[in-house]
Amino acid sequence: MPNSNTSPFEKFVEKIQSFMPGTGRKKHRTYQRREIPRDQHNVSRSAISEPAKKVLHRLNKSGYEAYLVGGGVRDILLGGQPKDFDIATNATPEEVHDLFRNSRLIGRRFRIVHVVFGREVIEVTTFRGNAIEADDDADDDDRRTSEHGLLLRDNVYGSQEEDALRRDFTVNALYYCIRDFTVIDFAGGVEDLKNRQLRLIGDPETRYREDPVRMLRAIRFAAKLGFDIEPNTEEPIRKLAPLLTHIPPARLFEEVLKLFSAGYGEATYDLLRKYNLLAPLFPETVRALDNGEPDELIRQALRNTDARIAKGKSVTPYFLFAAMLWPALQAEWRHRQDNGDPVQPALHGAIAKVIGRQVQATSIPKRFSGPMKEIWEMQMRLPRRQGKRAFMAMSHPRFRAAYDFLLVRESAGEIEPGLGQWWTDFQATDERGQERMLSELSADVPKKRKRKRKPANRN
Repeated sequence: MPNSNTSPFEKFVEKIQSFMPGTGRKKHRTYQRREIPRDQHNVSRSAISEPAKKVLHRLNKSGYEAYLVGGGVRDILLGGQPKDFDIATNATPEEVHDLFRNSRLIGRRFRIVHVVFGREVIEVTTFRGNAIEADDDADDDDRRTSEHGLLLRDNVYGSQEEDALRRDFTVNALYYCIRDFTVIDFAGGVEDLKNRQLRLIGDPETRYREDPVRMLRAIRFAAKLGFDIEPNTEEPIRKLAPLLTHIPPARLFEEVLKLFSAGYGEATYDLLRKYNLLAPLFPETVRALDNGEPDELIRQALRNTDARIAKGKSVTPYFLFAAMLWPALQAEWRHRQDNGDPVQPALHGAIAKVIGRQVQATSIPKRFSGPMKEIWEMQMRLPRRQGKRAFMAMSHPRFRAAYDFLLVRESAGEIEPGLGQWWTDFQATDERGQERMLSELSADVPKKRKRKRKPANRN
């Protein structure tokens, strides 16, 4: 019989550990609350934004528990400066909302609170309960899984301990208490930070089946942090990668943006390929690559994107998707021409087919798919510069993006160098210089001989 003196946390840990790999065969990884005092960690209040501190202090002064949690704590411990700050509390969303006039409630089933300070938004969540197994008295409607193990609903409030162990990775289950300056670690996250490794809490296969997007999060964090994926956490990924096809395309579109807009795009791409995770996201691209299409343009585009992000510049989703789908487009375009379609109709048909198939995997909003098509179509127009065509091309709203795409194609060795430099010079010179460049261009074009017309037969 179970010990009646066992604490709720100990019961919860036993429940979590029953899902650990190798049950009955090897020692479980143990979970135990550990408080790390101020003199043993490097988290400083100076590294926390003023809005985040205001939210923490007001919740504490109002009698609630409140902690900085997740990536903010992780990144400070790693010596970085977080961009976002999340807070976990035992206050309900309605109680948080009542405390802050500058807040709004988000979500339906499980509500969170956004406290808005100008451009900075502090996300506040109520401690959540165990996502692995429902308590006996939990509402069945609040916890449901699909036939594949996908967690369809997870809407149970819980304790801080439960909140920690339902998180995905140990390094994201760290809390900072601003009252006594301690870091609270329930899952050995500090140790994993020191070892620079990502480890899932609980049985990896179960956790991935609950939410296959966790596999993408593993890749994103591994690329961003430069961490290794712990062997047990890594082992099921290739086998379970097809589960991503059960995730709504709209959600996967958002995940793709997170993957490639964090400044580590090329490293992310390599990991996605390594773990067979690119295929569920870009099935036509992977098919084209497997059939021999080169991926250097993708890599060059991701390098350029990483460089832009490092300089604090923005990146456009349609440019990213134009690059990721380019091998698929090239393969389909060539196939149609081989079947006898003229060049331009073949391109338009290829665009329609590639996008039509892609949106079944990751949806692409029309505000992005339209510009993406234009970037592709402009690749046919940019070589045609005679007469007024160059000025007409420059006046196109997508000229700059198409020009950048052309430069990527040149850098990738897809086309001969020269055209990109011509357009660079053409944009930089004045009107007289542009006219001179166009005249030189016309002079280099061999004139067509006029064919003599035969005299009409008057008989």
